[in-house]
Amino acid sequence: MDHLNKLLAKGRRLIEEGEYKQALPLLREAESLCDDSVELCLLLGETLVEEGQSQGALKCLRRAHKKDSENIELLYALGDLLLEKGESDEALECYRQIVEVDPAEDDAWVSQSLVYISLEQPQLAEKACRSALKVNPESTFALNALGDVCDALGQEEEALSCYRKVLELDPEDAQAHLNLGEYYYDTGDLAHAEKHCQQAIEFDPGLTFACLTLGNICLDLDRNEDARNWFQQFLKLETDPAAKQIRDEVAAVIEGLKP
Repeated sequence: MDHLNKLLAKGRRLIEEGEYKQALPLLREAESLCDDSVELCLLLGETLVEEGQSQGALKCLRRAHKKDSENIELLYALGDLLLEKGESDEALECYRQIVEVDPAEDDAWVSQSLVYISLEQPQLAEKACRSALKVNPESTFALNALGDVCDALGQEEEALSCYRKVLELDPEDAQAHLNLGEYYYDTGDLAHAEKHCQQAIEFDPGLTFACLTLGNICLDLDRNEDARNWFQQFLKLETDPAAKQIRDEVAAVIEGLKP
């Protein structure tokens, strides 16, 4: 058991340092000693995801779930991975289980809304967001999500109110700045759109769709060099296979902007 604990401690430290490749053999050795440890499965699951082995991560997390079906941290990890892989029904069940275990887990309600959004069920998504806000009226996660849902439902004023409320609570919330940037871009207010997208990048340099929107803004303003730079930054940062079509479209625009 001491050896197992030492392996877990070393693996955890390497993960905190972002050294997933080095952590993996240690966690695999720990797995050979105790393959159903919830702590191990969480660490190994995270590492496998970072190493591009999401199917192995899913198998690992499901194994732990059989041992401890009410572990909230595990349910979040499993639900988030399932949602990412498009397993919407199973992801939804994970988030529902979290609320059953602890009704105060407002993030689980918001995560349910994300599932409903992926299923194109905005009314259910709105209901889930409002349930989250009943638990925690100052949840920026819930307010951002509700803003997106309201925008999709054509409730533009409430969407705007949600995003502004987020920034009252946290002026450095990058997602709210991006949401506002996209809102103002859609309404043709390019000055405010650019301002908020710039702030989104300032607070989260890896926010790829802020780069994309900034590229579109600059393109509309005939600032082609700036547009090309933002589009190139988007391509550099956005590696999700699900974004392939958008990447291809952006690459085509960049090609058309060449002198």
